[in-house]
Amino acid sequence: MNKTKKLERRDFLKLGASGLAAGALSASCATVASKQGETTVSPQAAQPPVSAPAAEPAPAKSAKSPRRMLGRTGIQVPIVSMGVMNADNPNLVRAALDGGIFLLDTAHGYQDGRNEEMLGTVLKDRKRDSFVLATKVHLSTLDRKTGLFSKETRGEEIEEKLDISLKRLGLDQVDILHLHNQSAREGALYPPVLKALEKAKRDGKARFLGLSTHKNEPEVIRAAVEAKLYDVVLTSYNFRQDHHLEVQKAVAEAAQAGLGIVAMKTQAGVYWDTAKRSPINMTAALKWALRDPNVHTAIPGFTTFDQLQTDLAVLRDPTLTDDEKRSLEAPKLVGFFCQGCGQCLDPCLAKLPIPDLMRSFMYAHAYRNREAAQALLLELGLPESPCGDCDECPVRCAKGFDVRQRVRDIVRLRGVPREFLG
Repeated sequence: MNKTKKLERRDFLKLGASGLAAGALSASCATVASKQGETTVSPQAAQPPVSAPAAEPAPAKSAKSPRRMLGRTGIQVPIVSMGVMNADNPNLVRAALDGGIFLLDTAHGYQDGRNEEMLGTVLKDRKRDSFVLATKVHLSTLDRKTGLFSKETRGEEIEEKLDISLKRLGLDQVDILHLHNQSAREGALYPPVLKALEKAKRDGKARFLGLSTHKNEPEVIRAAVEAKLYDVVLTSYNFRQDHHLEVQKAVAEAAQAGLGIVAMKTQAGVYWDTAKRSPINMTAALKWALRDPNVHTAIPGFTTFDQLQTDLAVLRDPTLTDDEKRSLEAPKLVGFFCQGCGQCLDPCLAKLPIPDLMRSFMYAHAYRNREAAQALLLELGLPESPCGDCDECPVRCAKGFDVRQRVRDIVRLRGVPREFLG
């Protein structure tokens, strides 16, 4: 998010004492009644829990910070949660928890496992009922281009990776286990994978099951409903999506069916332009997603106390003002957010997973997280020289990306030693 005056942790805590986080540090875990400028629980999402959940998180909190029921899980969550993917400062996570942001989203592969280890150092000092922890597992046999699992897929890979994640986190159980990065109906419904997820829940290693999706979101969301196994969907959802109305419809259907809805990629690439001279209004972008009552929480990633301050302000008041609405109507320049429309796939002679390459490019240049960009690249199984055999690129991006230039730029990260990526 946009930086103003840089805050250190000590400054943030002083602000909290004088008012910044004061509104987030004093009350109980009750559902917030509707007030002007606040958001209430979506009626259709308020389903009874499907299994007896552990004690509900109860960090101190103000009536100015609305919560929503996370579908049929029975968990009331803050409307703003924390995407921990890019964070490496345990004190920032502690400040978020103290401020009322108690749902933390990570993944087995983030920072090559160090993200979960960092969270483990924070959570060991916390009561288990004071936070909600979601992690994600990506299977190595998922074909990024088709969204399908290969015949070699082993459900055991889920259990193996989850066991490692639990050890890193210092937990016996995660609250939500997501099947990571699904882009096709068939992948979301693949029987061996569903069986392995069900086993993780039956064995008590995961309270609830979910999946995440970055593209073809409506198809995947509807598949999650069809499966009758998933409790939560984590989906890309932002104002720059050309198909956001279709995503909205699928989200409404899933919420009506009792699934919890978590929004990601709400910040839409952070900048309007690749020169990074025109930042998107981060507050407005986050509020835009939260204006949908079927979105139960969003997980913007933040890495500084300034950004946490901004998110806490949205947590207290998610009302999207007229000025903020207008700020989201700025000229649609060629930025970083890839729609994942897939129109680039057939024309590409090398059959590259272009949407994933564009996401890696965004991680590196917009998020400044080269380690995440490299990790994604290494999962893609790219040829030695992508684009090397093409004299002219036949791909024409619907949003104006120079695909060949971006691919050639980002693949250079593959051979960079990790210690130079920070």
